[in-house]
Amino acid sequence: MNKLFTQLVENRALDDSFLHPKYEDLTDPFVLPDMKKAVSRIKTAAETGEKVLIYGDYDVDGVTASAVMEEALIMSGIKNIDIMLPDRFVDGYGMSPRLIEKAKNDEITLVITVDCGSRNHEIIEELNVLNIDTIVTDHHECEDEIPDAVAVINPKRHDFTGPNTLKDLAGVGVAFKVAEALTKTGLIENGQEKWLLDLVLLGTICDSMSLTGENRILSYYGIKVLSKTRRSGLKELMRSAGVKSITSDSIGFQIGPRLNAAGRLETAELALNLVRTKSATEAASLANTLEELNKKRRTEQRSATEEIIRRGEKEDPVIIETGNWHEGILGIVAGRLVETFKKPAFVLSETENGVFKGSGRSFGDFNLAEALTFAKSTIVNGGGHAAAAGVRVKRENLFAFREKINEYYRSLNLKDQEKYLKIIPDLDTEDVGDFSLELLADLAQLEPFGPGNEEPSFCIKNANILSVKPMGDKNQHLRVDIKGRDGKIIKLVAFFAPERWFTLSEEDECEFLIRPVENEWNGVRSAEGRLLDVIWL
Repeated sequence: MNKLFTQLVENRALDDSFLHPKYEDLTDPFVLPDMKKAVSRIKTAAETGEKVLIYGDYDVDGVTASAVMEEALIMSGIKNIDIMLPDRFVDGYGMSPRLIEKAKNDEITLVITVDCGSRNHEIIEELNVLNIDTIVTDHHECEDEIPDAVAVINPKRHDFTGPNTLKDLAGVGVAFKVAEALTKTGLIENGQEKWLLDLVLLGTICDSMSLTGENRILSYYGIKVLSKTRRSGLKELMRSAGVKSITSDSIGFQIGPRLNAAGRLETAELALNLVRTKSATEAASLANTLEELNKKRRTEQRSATEEIIRRGEKEDPVIIETGNWHEGILGIVAGRLVETFKKPAFVLSETENGVFKGSGRSFGDFNLAEALTFAKSTIVNGGGHAAAAGVRVKRENLFAFREKINEYYRSLNLKDQEKYLKIIPDLDTEDVGDFSLELLADLAQLEPFGPGNEEPSFCIKNANILSVKPMGDKNQHLRVDIKGRDGKIIKLVAFFAPERWFTLSEEDECEFLIRPVENEWNGVRSAEGRLLDVIWL
């Protein structure tokens, strides 16, 4: 085992249960509230041949959760199933009033939500009046009073007293716990539920959930299942995206954005159809469509971000920008502003009737959901998580909204929030010879990386700079070769490097913050460093 890896495992206090988690250590699904009620109702639906409607969401978590629930119900014996995904541009987040009309017209007797529903009391009450039952499966924050549904399976319920690790489940994770419960009850053949873990992996990572505890087990086995997935659509998508191995990077930067592009720019049903299709021809066509949508998304995102950055420095502690941008990219743009200005950000675009729809991104101790509650007098509606939220604001209330959000931020008296955006190296080293293919193989045992299990980084100290070379057609990238105290040499590469890094010279004394990565050129594999930061001494 590589020396650096051994030190890393010791520093992070990782035990065998983390390095080699056991599937049987998953938490009993019946500790979740209302799980017995949900399983009983699903069993009745299977026995009586009812028509069931699954209602999901338009992001990767919602799409994968919808597919997981559908397959779990099919394996449980339910034959008549429909799926309805909200339209980002028509319905927004949560259960749409259009659901009521569809359920009534299609003679639905049971609605099962995934990744939503915990705050949709009125919609569920209207379904009750029509004698249509609802099972809610969700992972978003709950109100003190839960909806009057047959079951509300949500680890964020205020009366939930089970393991805290379940509170980190994504929507697809909660849907999988239902599949687990159906398996334990005997409605699903034991072991068949494991084939759902490829979708659980995608939804969990793309929803930025903590990858410790329950999610560590689910994602660890999810990688194994995705690497041999039976799904024609995912196979074709990974092929067209150039995915070489299943890692958090390939999911976060190649697979996830393509699946998300459907709901951002057109309809999430394209992504849902891709993960459900059994046709190789349809899979290829859908993968190509998502590829083109993702290209369009990148172009529009880049244009909006550059426009906002050109507007200049942002004085308020919370950035709130408005413009005429595609509403499907607002969340991504807000994230880019956080990276650029090191401040929480809301980005809003006018939709119709003088209402601006937007997304927010945050970090550190500033909770967006709590901020929107504080500013509720200025908004039409809004909500979400601590780090990501959505909001609607009338044009005449934009100024008041900006003032209220920033008033809330200032009232918290937060200090040194940028520390939450800084990468803290796991280890310092003066030698570079241990950055090898062996180390990369060892580090792969920790995949997938994400919140709670960040990708390891290292600080190289007291190295000599051998050469500094710009790369790329516009000299926008940088290569720095350095020699460690052990006499070994490592190549460091920075893509779209900051301007100051190009001033590096062989005389400079610096520390280099890196992540080891594999490079393959003309069939030759080698280890190099992805340059994360340069600290001049």
